[in-house]
Amino acid sequence: MNVRVWWAGAAMLALSPLSAAVAQAAEVRAVASFTLLADVVSEVGGDRVEVSSLIGPNGDPHAYEPTPNDVRRVRDADVVFMSGLGLEGWMGRLIEASGFKGSPVVVSDNIHTREMGEDEHGHGHDGGDGHGDEHGHDDAHGHDDDAHAHDGGHHHAHDGPDPHVWNDPSNVEVWVDNIVSALSKVDPAGADAYRANGDAYKQELASLDDYARAQFEAIPEDRRRILTSHDAFGYLGDRYGVTFLSPLGTTTDSEASARDVAGLITQMREEHIGSYFLENTNDPRLVEQIARATDARPGGTLYVGALSDADGPAPTYVDMFRFNVDQLAAAMQQND
Repeated sequence: MNVRVWWAGAAMLALSPLSAAVAQAAEVRAVASFTLLADVVSEVGGDRVEVSSLIGPNGDPHAYEPTPNDVRRVRDADVVFMSGLGLEGWMGRLIEASGFKGSPVVVSDNIHTREMGEDEHGHGHDGGDGHGDEHGHDDAHGHDDDAHAHDGGHHHAHDGPDPHVWNDPSNVEVWVDNIVSALSKVDPAGADAYRANGDAYKQELASLDDYARAQFEAIPEDRRRILTSHDAFGYLGDRYGVTFLSPLGTTTDSEASARDVAGLITQMREEHIGSYFLENTNDPRLVEQIARATDARPGGTLYVGALSDADGPAPTYVDMFRFNVDQLAAAMQQND
């Protein structure tokens, strides 16, 4: 992740005229809501943009509590990026408290979203034929998502759009287009650079998509079934033909009833789902309880709403997605 820290840039300014010229190449101060998004903004922005993430590595974007330092960072930013779709329910309060002049850029605008139903708890999501739209997005539908519409603490409705759009790399290509557009408006002189960076990164995302498809297509369809902590992998399931079961809905703030858990245990036994995964941002106890009742094997930890530390297995979005694919594919191969 090519994220700069602001104090480093300030120190460079004091060194020499040449150092000052180098430091001034970063024309835009950008703030992103969480680490995945900050990484993508950094890929597009390159040396012209200083990017910071409000939430640190392994932090849960559903349940984050902004700090006074976040208020200052947002106030001083040239542009603020959020994913939207109800993910950052705290962002409206933060924007209001900061006095930020402008509206945050909602990078998930124009993504064709999955709609979640009231009965999402404990249900698997069949991935269909695993052949989602290829890398074009001409038929995408817009979803306006003003940050102030989500000011409501940690509660998220159980219907509406699934916010975990980044679990399909083609959706991150839409993020890239929205980021290119926003940065070009803030810094018109850098528009060509942002466009070139975005195009190069979208090629990397397309290759990542091809890699994931090849891994999952090598696994018999009846083995592509996995238990995870919460319902965050629906987009991945839809694109690659994978079924994910989870005791929680699309937000980690939801709670599973005893009936939900019992039904999930029965389903796992009947469908011979033998592997489960924990998530880097979530409490593992509920999924471990279900695993004990079904004798499911631990598959490891998946990275869902946050990147790892720099020395971990998922320091960038591309690293994270590839790591998750490899972990999932290895576990599915062991299913009966």
